Amino acid sequence: MLLVLSQLLCLLVIARLCGVGAERLGQAAPVGELVAGVLIAVAVSVIGPILGGAANGLLVDLREAPQIADIATMAIFFLVLRAGVDMEPREMFAASGGAFAVALGGVIVPMALGIGLAWWFIPASEMKVAQALVVGVAMSVTAIPATARVFEELGLLHSRLGITVMAAALIDDVFGLILLAGVTTYAATGGDADLGNLAWLAAKACLFFTVTGLLGAHVYPHVNERLREEKIVALDLSALVAVAIAYALLAEVLGLHWIMGAFMAGLFLEPARIGQRAFDDMKLILAAITSGVLGPLFFVSIGMQVDLGAVYEAPALAALVILAAFFGKLMGSGLPALWIGFDRRHAAAVGVGMSARGAVELIILGVVAEAGILATGGRAGEAGVVDNLFSLLVVMAVVTTFIAPLALRWLLKADE
Repeated sequence: MLLVLSQLLCLLVIARLCGVGAERLGQAAPVGELVAGVLIAVAVSVIGPILGGAANGLLVDLREAPQIADIATMAIFFLVLRAGVDMEPREMFAASGGAFAVALGGVIVPMALGIGLAWWFIPASEMKVAQALVVGVAMSVTAIPATARVFEELGLLHSRLGITVMAAALIDDVFGLILLAGVTTYAATGGDADLGNLAWLAAKACLFFTVTGLLGAHVYPHVNERLREEKIVALDLSALVAVAIAYALLAEVLGLHWIMGAFMAGLFLEPARIGQRAFDDMKLILAAITSGVLGPLFFVSIGMQVDLGAVYEAPALAALVILAAFFGKLMGSGLPALWIGFDRRHAAAVGVGMSARGAVELIILGVVAEAGILATGGRAGEAGVVDNLFSLLVVMAVVTTFIAPLALRWLLKADE
């Protein structure tokens, strides 16, 4: 137990320090926490062998500790729950048709590019379809905090431009998480694309969304109201987590991925249903849990799985992944923005604002790693390009999250 506690202390302190450093540099904290994990991975592979002996053993134990993987899974649960809480359905449905067009293009184009790119490079195997779909889903999401910070700095967060990008980003992330659940479920069936199996999967998904939607809209608000009348500390939080676990169990029973349970539980926690004060309290508690402890441990654990050697082994693929991710959003979201009335500069700003990835993509990659869809440790029978994909997608998330705010500030400097 002493070793486990020492590892957790070390990882949490390093992750938080790097997260704070990233924020001081104008980046999102998860970027710094991810970089912390990458640095630890480099230390294990480069510095560890030089030190040798006990020092090398400690570094290897830090990277490969099974307890870290268990904590990362718990972190995914709470991060997805928080993502659901942040994505208020009423805001998305109230968004203009233009925001939906921007979101739809921002999903379809980069996802198609990602699938096509992966299909070209990934060798034939029974998991090729699932692996290509994973790359496409990873390309489709958008990092909201990185873009929101720039709009807030420039006083454009509540402008038409800011509202369109924020609404479209929320919709993209909802699509991304739903698509992820579909891909992981598809992969769990062994990649059997039989029409009957797909229809059965779709039917189970519809049943899941119907049941959880009805409970979330008509039952949970009344239960939560009664619980708050008891005035017991954090009872409403316990109820939310219990509902999320119950939904996750339902998803697993139906053969779907459990992340949809956590997501749906958070999605129907809205001010209109439970009251603004209760909603704000819940968001504050979840933010403290995820941003303060579980989030940093998750992002640093993802960083520790990254092999920077993948960039050197497959430089062409690395460059294509980054370019497809950036220009897929630029074209997929930028062109619809142009069609709905934005001028060229602001349409480009919409596309650039949608191009950052970040936390949601890293959550997706964490789930993918847990499901074993992409090899991250030289799994027997897998080709090298598949082993490299996980690391390249993480690098893509960092690069786009770093570049997008800089490019957005440059495009919008005339609006200051």
